[in-house]
Amino acid sequence: MKRNLAPYLEEVRRHLEHELLPYWRVRGDDPQYGGFLTCFDSRGAPTGDTDKNLLATCRMIFAFSAVHRAGRDPDGSFLERAGRGLRFLEEHFLDRECGGWYWILRREGTPLDRKKIIYGHSFVIYALSELYLASGDKKALELARHTFDLLQTHAADNLHGGYWEFFERDWEHCRPGEYGGDRKSLDVHMHLMEAFTNLYLASRDKLIQRRTTEIIELICSRMLHPSQGTGIAQFSADFTPQRALIFKNVWGSDRQAGDLEGRPLDNTSYGHNVELGWLLSRSVEVLGLDPGVYHGRIRSLYDHCLQYGLDWKLGGVYCEGPHAGAARERNKEFWQQAETLVALLDALAVFGDPRYLEAYDNVHRFVFDHVVNHAVGEWFPLLGPGNEVLWDYMGHQWKINYHTIRSMLECEKRLSALQEAMSGG
Repeated sequence: MKRNLAPYLEEVRRHLEHELLPYWRVRGDDPQYGGFLTCFDSRGAPTGDTDKNLLATCRMIFAFSAVHRAGRDPDGSFLERAGRGLRFLEEHFLDRECGGWYWILRREGTPLDRKKIIYGHSFVIYALSELYLASGDKKALELARHTFDLLQTHAADNLHGGYWEFFERDWEHCRPGEYGGDRKSLDVHMHLMEAFTNLYLASRDKLIQRRTTEIIELICSRMLHPSQGTGIAQFSADFTPQRALIFKNVWGSDRQAGDLEGRPLDNTSYGHNVELGWLLSRSVEVLGLDPGVYHGRIRSLYDHCLQYGLDWKLGGVYCEGPHAGAARERNKEFWQQAETLVALLDALAVFGDPRYLEAYDNVHRFVFDHVVNHAVGEWFPLLGPGNEVLWDYMGHQWKINYHTIRSMLECEKRLSALQEAMSGG
């Protein structure tokens, strides 16, 4: 297959160099108390919302470290900021009495929510292992490994497998239902796989390799639809599928908890599916597993998105729908577009099917024509079925730079390699 990918690559590089990285070069730092401020309006101006959560802090550390590791930090300023983020994280988020990391702080560092949320702990591991890979900072690796060990002690379910996800400060389970104490989710296990993979890459520790492989096998055997191969969102302790609830301690300003019935049981997320696909592909490579064993599962995730998740007329990826059938939730979220871009390039590289390039062109054009706020530099968070902007802020405690920066760095790397391969280089 011959195709000139240079125009896509040039557009990605132009966005990184002249919009996205310049946007974050001058935003995010809290000059008064340290750490990061993440809430910005449609013009990129601070909104005044200054609470700091564990997830956003770690995602900032990850993104700034990844920028440096990708060779896009010539003066070292992004790496320096990641290091300052680590210092704030250790000084204020770390619970030195009970272990683990607080969930939400006031701006100056006073804890607002002391719960131990494993979603956030997964990103401690992911961010600090990335910082170590970028800088060699042994403190970062030490804290990442310490967090991994805590999860084996407090969160691992030795009866049914996998990990519990919601704990009080003292590691007692949270209440059931919307407080999450009785649930397990594909989302958290996918991010644990992602985090453990990065920690193994940083440490080459055999125990971490085994635990990561166990999560992969759990996801593949218990958390995917038995016939469609698509992701199931939430489960009981023994991995019986449940209607997906919005948990009180996970969603921020863009989602509201309180729907005790939850999403339909026959429901899957196109963005999570394809994100799982390319992250699984990366984990298999890093862990040294046989990729052929997983290709069928990965391709099912990608092909389902092509069949049901893409808007082939107006461009972009819808949010959610049944495991087989047309999309039900037809809005288009920024992060799903970001992950789909990477996944489709992964699919093209692995399987060589030109349909994936056609799909990539669809999503690429949608992102650069509708999702990127070129006047400011970041991405709009949510568009409607007709590509109208529904939310226009540039950042809050959940929508920051992890998906956008990582997507563009991964696309740049993959487009460059594909272009070289397709041109016979």
